[in-house]
Amino acid sequence: QVQLVESGGGLVQAGGSLRLSCAASGRTFSTYNMGWFRQAPGKEREFVAAISRFGANTIYADSLKGRFPISRDNAKNTVYLQMNSLKPEDTAVYYCAAGRSLTTGPGYDYWGQGTQVTVSS
Repeated sequence: QVQLVESGGGLVQAGGSLRLSCAASGRTFSTYNMGWFRQAPGKEREFVAAISRFGANTIYADSLKGRFPISRDNAKNTVYLQMNSLKPEDTAVYYCAAGRSLTTGPGYDYWGQGTQVTVSS
């Protein structure tokens, strides 16, 4: 069982940056691949980034063009999403996820409750 808690969201102007954190419970954090997803009002939840158990492999959404690098610190049981050059269309609730598979799809085993990111023009 894994509990995930996101933090770091908020209101930021276009062009600014935010760093999201996802803290995980338990002693088996390194067992899981981790992912970030986002969902804007009226839209489907979409994949943002994912990282493998020890951080060796990463996957990114093509549409983000490398703006949102993902990283993890297994000693702190935490995964991060660095959001740079933010645009109004990045406004969404951002979710952290954990699972046995490294995937861009919804097939993760555990999900956080999300953190709101709002980008003003």
